[in-house]
Amino acid sequence: MPVNTISRFRLSNNNAAKGQTAILFAALLWGTTGTVASFASQLSSLAVGAFAMGIGGVLLATMARKKLLSDAGKLTFLKKELIIGALAVATYPLAFYSSMQFAGVAIGTVVSIGSAPFATALLERLFSKTPTLDKRWFLSVVIGLIGIILLTYSEDAGSLQDGSNSVKITGVLLGILAGVTYAVYSWVARSMIEKGIQSESAMGSLFALSALILLPSLLFTGEHLFSNMTNIMVVCYMAVIPMFIGYLAFGFGLRYVHASKATLLTLFEPVVAALLAVLIVGESISLVGWFGIVLVITCLFLQSQNKTKMIKVNRS
Repeated sequence: MPVNTISRFRLSNNNAAKGQTAILFAALLWGTTGTVASFASQLSSLAVGAFAMGIGGVLLATMARKKLLSDAGKLTFLKKELIIGALAVATYPLAFYSSMQFAGVAIGTVVSIGSAPFATALLERLFSKTPTLDKRWFLSVVIGLIGIILLTYSEDAGSLQDGSNSVKITGVLLGILAGVTYAVYSWVARSMIEKGIQSESAMGSLFALSALILLPSLLFTGEHLFSNMTNIMVVCYMAVIPMFIGYLAFGFGLRYVHASKATLLTLFEPVVAALLAVLIVGESISLVGWFGIVLVITCLFLQSQNKTKMIKVNRS
């Protein structure tokens, strides 16, 4: 095999590793949101979501303004993708936080995050030319979802909200909607990048448009948003760290990782959330829950493996 071919394989693997690392870093930041939000429990979850995603979108668009201008011509030909993606971005936090309100934090989080890889893989299967549903993906998603389920049901049943089955079913359905909308805007962003849009422009344009929908909703949900310093620090952290920096990293990762694999890697988020809940909030995780965490880490390990065998064969 020619040396330049081996170099291309090495470069491809290095780029894949960088992309996966960036997505895991984003998931790490997103996993802090529940713990941070617990310090401002009097705030509406809808207000926190709308402010974080809305302001985060403004920051993303502001930082990407030069690249947005350079990609403006290309973006005019992607109006349909922009509208669909922006609506998905705006719907996601409202569905996600409402799901937790109706079904409880554990069930809402698991359904929202766990349904996203399936929805994204289905989108890629239907609309993308490159097949992504290989044996590694199926094995990883099964192991990961088993781990998430074990982690969920290891929690104290008293932590779930009381209420009728119909209310919890509503929460589950909202969680599925959150997972689907997350999958949609991840797939749209990846599709835009594949069509020549810079990752910063793709994320900035989607989140800027969604901000036009989310920020006005604060007029109805934003009571007590700035009533004390704790609330201000919480919402500012949520907007700048998980949303702004997190989605910058996620957009970078989408340059090199398929959306279906990216959403599967974000299963790291509930693991981070659980660990922080133990270390900071003071919650406890049973032995079953720790085993679930091990399974999720195994899922991530399987997804992060590069095709080193191909390189070794080509070296010979």
